Amino acid sequence: VLLRPASGSRQQDAPGAADGLALASDPGGTLNFLAMVENLQGDSGRGYYLEMLIGTPPQALNILVDTGSSNFAVAGVPDADVTSYFNPELSSTYRSQGVEVTVKYSQGSWTGVLGTDVITMPKGLYGSYTINIATILESENFFLPGVKWHGILGLAYDALAKPSSSVETFFDSLVRQAKIPNIFSLQMCGAGLPVSGSGTNGGSLVLGGIEPSLYRGDIWYTPIKEEWYYQVEILKLEVGGQNLELDCREYNADKAIVDSGTTLLRLPEKVFSAVVQAIARTSLIQEFSSGFWTGSQLACWDRTEKPWSLFPKLSIYLRDENSSRSFRISILPQLYIQPILVIGDNLQCYRFGISSSTNALVIGATVMEGFYVIFDRAQRRVGFAVSPCAEADGSPVSEIEGPFTTADVASNCVSSVSFHEPVLWIASYALMSLCGIILLVLIVLLLIPPRCQHRYTDNDVVNDESSLVRHRWK
Repeated sequence: VLLRPASGSRQQDAPGAADGLALASDPGGTLNFLAMVENLQGDSGRGYYLEMLIGTPPQALNILVDTGSSNFAVAGVPDADVTSYFNPELSSTYRSQGVEVTVKYSQGSWTGVLGTDVITMPKGLYGSYTINIATILESENFFLPGVKWHGILGLAYDALAKPSSSVETFFDSLVRQAKIPNIFSLQMCGAGLPVSGSGTNGGSLVLGGIEPSLYRGDIWYTPIKEEWYYQVEILKLEVGGQNLELDCREYNADKAIVDSGTTLLRLPEKVFSAVVQAIARTSLIQEFSSGFWTGSQLACWDRTEKPWSLFPKLSIYLRDENSSRSFRISILPQLYIQPILVIGDNLQCYRFGISSSTNALVIGATVMEGFYVIFDRAQRRVGFAVSPCAEADGSPVSEIEGPFTTADVASNCVSSVSFHEPVLWIASYALMSLCGIILLVLIVLLLIPPRCQHRYTDNDVVNDESSLVRHRWK
């Protein structure tokens, strides 16, 4: 090898999934999920995107699908790294709200102006809908060379919407206007393919239900712990069938989310270290460079060789809707040892599709490419089923198994202290204020001039945290 820098809760159908749903806006009277199959293009390295027509007359743009943020935003001025942008002045239906909005990601940010306009989706719901849209006027490390999308479609909850949760999200607008069920599902078909390839890998965003042709077997559901990100509860991880034996709260520090806008599987630092040690211990490679695990080096093999047989399977256990049971989603090395670069005629280079995180476990595209993922907002749950397109060389690269007992884990693996909850925020500020008053009284009594002052940091603000930008190959 060469190194180079660099359940019991199973069901087949959901509301609206079997026989369709009558829609006033649909002349056929049904919600046609098949029309949405393969409406996405892209790859895990640069994201999956949907074509959308915005304004009157319509302007066509590719929009990144991101379940880890909540704003719908498009490039609103020319940018060196985008091939198209939305010009509000050319749309007779655009209405500016005159409100500035800034969204910060774990790396990268943009600032724009909120407005409304009509959108249609050539491979989505029939009809046009009036949507809140932010036109991006300035950005930093958001649009990068090689991306083929011109905006972002945030599909998380309004709690993450900027500048406030009063901004109705794209999907909430569709549910209200089109009267579709409050559920969408996502399939990304880049398993085993170059993560920054032609960008023409298929995928499907099904709005309003579940398309049976996009999965095999049963759908297993895990509850959404809180409606901001799609926060779930991880019970344990296994590498090569061996439990990491960590306290289950480590897997949820300080949250575990399902985020299509994050490229890799991101793990809290302690969990990441344990996973790397377990993979290195069980792999068939000795003295493997640390640079590969940290993402600073690629591993290269002869193109006739397939390195995946050298690495173990990785399993994530999620709590079932029946809290006394769990199920596991497993990915084979074809998903986390990712082809990224060809050198000369003989070498294929790969990257490690897992990285460390300081504040979350993120089930990103590395894992999601193995599954058909259902975001059932109506019943507050996320579902996973095996995706037919999750194959490499004709063999499946993902598995779902269960149910398993949860007798060996804590009854609650999610920290009870959640400072993004409004009530706890109020309580925390009240306590800080009381502390400040007491300290001020003491200072006055002691005749000491300096005053107690709280300096706010970025940790005091909940920001959208898609890491797509951070992990894109460039």
